[in-house]
Amino acid sequence: MRNRVLLLLAGALALTPAAAQQTRYLDPRDVAEAQRDNAQIVEELGGAETGPRAAYVESVGRRVGAYSGIARPGQALHFTTLNSAVENAFSVPGGYVYITRQLMTLMGDESQLAFALGHEVGHIAADHAHQREAVERELTWRALPEILLGQMMGGFGNQIALRRALAVKLQTLSFSREQEYEADTLGMRYMIAAGYDPAGAAQLLQSLSRETALQSRVQGRKNRRIPEWALTHPLSENRMQRAIGEARALGRLGSGIHNRDRFLSQLEGVYVDDDPAQGIIDGPVFTHPDLRIQFRVPAGYLMSNGTYAVTISGSAGKAQFSGGRATGSLDDYVLKVLQQLIRGQGEIAVPRPRHINVNGMPARYTTARVNTQSGAVDVSVIAYQWDSQHIYHFAMLTKAGTGFGPFTPMVNSLRKITPGEAAQIRPRIIHVVTVAPGDTLRSLASRMAYRNFQLERFLTLNNLSANSRLLPGRKVKLVVYGPRRAWATRLTSRSRRSS
Repeated sequence: MRNRVLLLLAGALALTPAAAQQTRYLDPRDVAEAQRDNAQIVEELGGAETGPRAAYVESVGRRVGAYSGIARPGQALHFTTLNSAVENAFSVPGGYVYITRQLMTLMGDESQLAFALGHEVGHIAADHAHQREAVERELTWRALPEILLGQMMGGFGNQIALRRALAVKLQTLSFSREQEYEADTLGMRYMIAAGYDPAGAAQLLQSLSRETALQSRVQGRKNRRIPEWALTHPLSENRMQRAIGEARALGRLGSGIHNRDRFLSQLEGVYVDDDPAQGIIDGPVFTHPDLRIQFRVPAGYLMSNGTYAVTISGSAGKAQFSGGRATGSLDDYVLKVLQQLIRGQGEIAVPRPRHINVNGMPARYTTARVNTQSGAVDVSVIAYQWDSQHIYHFAMLTKAGTGFGPFTPMVNSLRKITPGEAAQIRPRIIHVVTVAPGDTLRSLASRMAYRNFQLERFLTLNNLSANSRLLPGRKVKLVVYGPRRAWATRLTSRSRRSS
């Protein structure tokens, strides 16, 4: 039955004017919830970009959103560009649409951006989130015993529960295949009505599919974990082929706005991968040049860098690295973190912290045994006196009886990097170049700021094949190293946010 509805929607794309759509008013409760959660979502997911690029994204979003059938779209819809290193876009039913700078780097023109934003508006217009309420209730129920096992160790007090609740909320944005197809169809309807070439839809889906395949091959990215909030759009070759088929059936394929030069001008200088101001993951090493922090995770373990913490996960345990302002002794800090983690688990014996020194820093650690629904586990905390005002810590979850277990080398690797080492950290940025006579795929790819897979990365970034011809005068994207900057030697964003 649903497939028939989708086919009818596809056939109606060119026949149903936007003015004839039934006007949909957003639920005031959804709007209030979205307004309330927006600041937390933005902060948790890297912060919002401001300036010309953010205004440009908003203008494209408003252009396609005007054809969504949502009442007063100019006031109801809000578009935010997130400073995040993962490729994703998502929306919440109260009218807020989010897209990451990293996803934008994969796009080749404005029509692709219009489709991505239109797709998310389609989820809102079709009320897909409310169709997932049963799933949300199930996930919320399942999350209650997982506060310790899941997004644990994020901070003090109810911040753990709040962040877990946010993680659950974002998990529910992973829609069914049919809902994804419907959002694709609606997104194409909106972009066509706004004057864009629907080929942009298939081109973006192809780029995403190629990027996913590439990253599965890139050895250096095996230490980077895709956070839960990014898994909102399961990709498939079927979505791309379906988009091409719909565009052809409409007779609109290849006609409409692309605005390639305008779009590429907005990408010039945008960060690719990690923003050094938030810390960078390079294979098994995490480095924060502003805070002068560096540590190495065990082989085979994955990292995810968030606003408040770096999460480390592997087959034998989970850990998080975070910190805050020192308000008491190092012993008291360790006990406070541990007590917050095991709160609600009953009476648990907590040994007094032991005193050690790690790379010149005083440190304290202790381990408690906790019985969970999944069996007994060890919960360990080690805290380091970074300076007179700040403390950083690892919190770890391992098999009962193993203590630090596989994380022993990691906790011993934490160190302060020198100002000189911090100064060597350079961001990767997009640089748009014009193909010159004599340029080849390989010569341009050799300029990519990566140690491996340079050609494959260049081809994927520009959605080119190994047989593509480069025409002089055409613009292409490169990922190059940005200029070095004088990283601050004082504690900045992460310590303030995690205090």
